[in-house]
Amino acid sequence: MIRQPNFVNEEIVNMAMEIVKKKKYHPLLEKVEFESIKEGLSVQMLHVGPYDDEPRTFSIMKSFCSENNLHIKTLAHKEIYLSDFRKTESSKLKTVLRYSVEQK
Repeated sequence: MIRQPNFVNEEIVNMAMEIVKKKKYHPLLEKVEFESIKEGLSVQMLHVGPYDDEPRTFSIMKSFCSENNLHIKTLAHKEIYLSDFRKTESSKLKTVLRYSVEQK
C-alpha cells in the first residue's frame, strides 16, 4: 500500500497510469488498484529499518495492545511504504505497520 495525498482521486490515478503505460509498460500495472479503506480502530507504528527487522516492531505493537486491553483481530496487517527501497539504504527505510484491533 502507498498512501496518496487527499487531492489524488481515481481520475488522477487513471491519467497517471496511462502516462506510465506509454512510457514504460509493465504487466503488473494492470494489478494496481486505487481504493479508500476504512479500517476502524487500529494500532500502527512507524518501522524504520530493513523489512527483515519488522518482527521487532510487531513485538512492540503487540505489547502495547496487551497493556491497553486491545485485541488484534487478525495477524494479517497493513504495510504502508513511505520509502522507495530501490533508492533508500535499508537501514533508513520507513514503513507504517498497522493492525486492526478491538477493545477486549
